[in-house]
Amino acid sequence: MSKSTTFLPTTKREMKSLGWDRPDIVLVTGDTYIDSPFIGVAMIGRVLTKAGFKVGIIAQPDVNSKNDIIRLGGPRLFWGVSGGSVDSMVANYTATKRKRRSDDFTPGGKNNRRPDRAVIVYSNLIRRYFKQTVPIVVGGIEASLRRVAHYDYWSDGLRKSILFDAKADYLVYGMGEKAIVEIAQTLKRGATKPTSVRGVCYVGSAPPEGYIELPSYDDVVKDKNLFAKMFKTFYDNNDPISSSGLCQRQDTRYLIQNRPAELLTSRELDNIHELGFTGEVHPFYARQGRVKALETIQFSLSTHRGCYGECNFCSITVHQGRTVQWRSEGSIRAEAERMTKHPEFKGYIQDVGGPTANMYGFECDRKLSKGACLHRRCLTPRRCPQLKIDHSAQTGLLTRLRKIPGVKKVFVASGVRYDMVLDDRIHGRAYMGELVGHHVSGQMKIAPEHTENRVLKIMGKPSSGSLEKFTNLFRDLSKKANKKQFLTYYLIAAHPGCTADDMRSLKAFTHKKLKLNPEQVQIFTPLPSTYSALMYYTGVDPFTGNRLFVEKDTARKVEQKEIVTRKGGEIIKDTKQTKPTKRTKTTRPKVTPGRPTADPRRSARKSKRPRSKPQKRRK
Repeated sequence: MSKSTTFLPTTKREMKSLGWDRPDIVLVTGDTYIDSPFIGVAMIGRVLTKAGFKVGIIAQPDVNSKNDIIRLGGPRLFWGVSGGSVDSMVANYTATKRKRRSDDFTPGGKNNRRPDRAVIVYSNLIRRYFKQTVPIVVGGIEASLRRVAHYDYWSDGLRKSILFDAKADYLVYGMGEKAIVEIAQTLKRGATKPTSVRGVCYVGSAPPEGYIELPSYDDVVKDKNLFAKMFKTFYDNNDPISSSGLCQRQDTRYLIQNRPAELLTSRELDNIHELGFTGEVHPFYARQGRVKALETIQFSLSTHRGCYGECNFCSITVHQGRTVQWRSEGSIRAEAERMTKHPEFKGYIQDVGGPTANMYGFECDRKLSKGACLHRRCLTPRRCPQLKIDHSAQTGLLTRLRKIPGVKKVFVASGVRYDMVLDDRIHGRAYMGELVGHHVSGQMKIAPEHTENRVLKIMGKPSSGSLEKFTNLFRDLSKKANKKQFLTYYLIAAHPGCTADDMRSLKAFTHKKLKLNPEQVQIFTPLPSTYSALMYYTGVDPFTGNRLFVEKDTARKVEQKEIVTRKGGEIIKDTKQTKPTKRTKTTRPKVTPGRPTADPRRSARKSKRPRSKPQKRRK
């Protein structure tokens, strides 16, 4: 699958074989080392190596010993620290705060290698054994979503920027390729500090001129309404074209966030995917056990990043951005052709997609030139006419990929945004015909999340009317193709605004109109720096100012889920229950390539820079 079979070094012996006496940069991650473009820390390592730096990787170091963290010695320029492909608290705990037993990114699959709040723990581990030698740069999805004052579900309160808690020097947010290289180049020159680099946060003594000052941490802790206003300003300043720099006083110093890094062009994205990834687990870690995540990402293709869906519970927008960036078809096909030469390739490409499969190949021209709109979303409450949805590019890509010699089947495992399919009056049906006829492995995943329009509006999702229309279209096309295929519906229980009665209505809808008993139901988890987490914390709809019902009792959250998952068509009427009638089995996060992480059970895709990767995600 790669042009080379060389991994980045993880031991001194490997460094010596390369003729190094010392690395320039050491990357530390909460995942094992899978050398794949789906894995953020591997991506960042390859990008830095291409820029001329000597980069080593330490994966899942033992935090109770110095043996792992000192294995490569101290770097010349900086340490890069990531919690991994998923926020470590999401990776370690279910929505009901039970410890997860398994971890798809750990050899052997047992969840015993990733510490809680991994970015903080790893940073402290480095300082313990290397003191104040070179800077620590934190990144990845855990750092990115926690870069300003934020609500933390696991401590049920507001926390400061993770940059303060980790006592790190710099934080790279977003996907990070451009920012991390510029940091490395600036530190190598040594004349100045990288405090002007876009996509970087740092701690300063005073607000920079021209930056928007957010309400202080002390003030937002005291006032939930002020925190809501703070969050809106933060959220609105995530576009690389239209945003301003931000700062926030935390104790006696300031968290300073520079403007976001510029987006990558298709050519730049192509270049990154052509950096010679091996597509394997590094042998040092592979002998420790099977890594489940590899099974999903090894023979999958990432086509794009970013999402303009802006679901309120999803972290993709804050981390990858609201603008979709895509690879060229030539680059994707070339990667597929290399894949067919891998000795373990059996002819099946497991996924072709991104955070949402059908956002490939088109964007809003206005957004590309002027930045994301502050008072309008691309798809909700209805599609903006400026966004011209066109599925023809992905339809053509899928058609040509399945004709590559050596490829037996190409699957689309990433979620499909069904309202977009219906809105594409010219190419939508042809796209669905291609999917149904050639790219569904028996079941196709979609994520309506709910069926009650009031709840869907709070979530930032399309109405249930489009769900019915899409379901009928899928069934009609499957019947014409003479294929027995099904839709898998991902649903959320206990989202802010959702009551037990709403779940009963959902149950009735799915039973009567969809003719099924849902199984893929997850309890809502408030992810840092998302609008839904803001609603959970404040109990207020930030878009209307209205009070919201928020279910915070764990037993009743479980009951909301069980209302839907109980077998049969009965609608449970007892709303007074304080304990679930039975304990539901919580499931570990699964991995789905091309989805970057938004919800606990959706897999984080490849974030970048010391950053994170796959976990199962739907849209």
